[in-house]
Amino acid sequence: MTQEHDGETRGWSAARKGVWSRLRFTSLRLRLVVVFGLVALTAAVSASGIAYWLNRESVLTRTQDAVLRDFEQEMRNRAGALPERPTQDELQRTAGQMATSSQRFTVLLVAENPDGRTVYGSSGGLNGFSLRDVPVSLRKAVTEPQKITSNNTYPHHLYWQRIVDGDTPYLVAGTRVIGGGPTGYMLKSLEPEAKDLNSLAWSLGIATGLALIGAALLAHAAATTVLKPVQRLGVAARRLGEGKLDTRLRVSGTDELADLSRTFNKAAEALEKRVADMAGRDEASRRFVADMSHELRTPLTAITAVTEVLEEELDSEAGGIDPMIEPAVRLVVSETRRLNDLVENLMEVTRFDAGTARLVLDDVDIADQITACIDARAWLDAVDLDAERGIHARIDPRRLDVILANLIGNALKHGGSPVRVSVREDGAEGAGDGGMVVIEVRDHGPGIPEEVLPHVFDRFYKASASRPRSEGSGLGLSIALENAHIHGGEITAANSPEGGAVFTLRLPRDVSARSASEKDGDIGDEGAEGDA
Repeated sequence: MTQEHDGETRGWSAARKGVWSRLRFTSLRLRLVVVFGLVALTAAVSASGIAYWLNRESVLTRTQDAVLRDFEQEMRNRAGALPERPTQDELQRTAGQMATSSQRFTVLLVAENPDGRTVYGSSGGLNGFSLRDVPVSLRKAVTEPQKITSNNTYPHHLYWQRIVDGDTPYLVAGTRVIGGGPTGYMLKSLEPEAKDLNSLAWSLGIATGLALIGAALLAHAAATTVLKPVQRLGVAARRLGEGKLDTRLRVSGTDELADLSRTFNKAAEALEKRVADMAGRDEASRRFVADMSHELRTPLTAITAVTEVLEEELDSEAGGIDPMIEPAVRLVVSETRRLNDLVENLMEVTRFDAGTARLVLDDVDIADQITACIDARAWLDAVDLDAERGIHARIDPRRLDVILANLIGNALKHGGSPVRVSVREDGAEGAGDGGMVVIEVRDHGPGIPEEVLPHVFDRFYKASASRPRSEGSGLGLSIALENAHIHGGEITAANSPEGGAVFTLRLPRDVSARSASEKDGDIGDEGAEGDA
């Protein structure tokens, strides 16, 4: 149970990988949409990022400049008015006054009182803004005097720094009164600006998403526009491969796809003309063979009648034939028979090629049919039959007789006696409700050379090039195979491991049911229009 479950899991995983692989690598539409989407996403993200960064710097710089300018002015006007050594009350009062400016920042003033002690004044009270909230680097920059030069006329300047406390950003600044006086620090919350920037980021994100969706829709529309001619070309090529050589593409425009359509139409037109020429030549060749065969039958009938008379003279006890010409007469008789068989075979081949061969079906007992074939040709002593009576099939008896005569005759001629013919039933999948009848013809000869096996059913094929002329016409096995095919069956040739060749004939037990199902299966979609 576990093994079955694991097998199903692996099968489902493999199926999903196969579907994803086909979807990922074979869908040109999907690839175009993905490429368009990636390009649009890259462009939108880049544009949004640049816009956010520029707006962020603009908002922060504008707020920062306004706050620093106000703080610097308050330090100059209010803190500069304090005595060099103010009291704590004076510092506290001045810090409160500075905090009431338009920018609403928190102020911390640091100075030495008349007693030489360091005192503090904060607009936020004792628990508000303190020196601990000011970064050490900023305090050091504010309190350390700068060297006076031609480019630097003041020992102290205004310094600022952005910090984050928790999730809230702040602006911290500090400076010292020129000429002696308190040192001032300012703390300004940038939370409103941060909320504005967050809103801007969300807006840009939504805009990026909408741009991506719009790009995907445009990419799908563009891919449809581009791939529609390619799809029509694929449909036309498939119809051309199915033999519908009159398929053509409508050509519009002057782009590369239009040139491709024109090239396809020219190729299809040339192919149709070439196939028509070949079909005409083939039809003429078949007609010639058929006409020649029919024309030969009239003189052959007369010659056959004469040879039958000669053969009776040869077999008569009176000995009416001169012994000197007896070999020649026997040669004429045998060659006339051979020529007659060849003409009959050629006529049968032309029927198959022209598609005029038809089945005359009847219910037959396979064992009786094989026995009748062997008995009619006096092969009873050379053939070992292993077939039980009762195996019935609805087939064409005459064509089955032709198949059996060719297979058994070929085994007797080229193999070794005894030839064994066995019959069995096979209910293999795909054989229909009635199953299959399997007939094996095996000889005890040297077998068929491996290089000959693929060609044993070819017309006029000779296994030995040094014997181009033999008793057979080279059409027997080919005609047997065609008769099997017209029944919906098959013949295969192989060598038995125990020695000898084995020909296996497989025929449906009910050919009429198979023919009806094939006719029903022919009714279906005709596909796209011829002009694609």
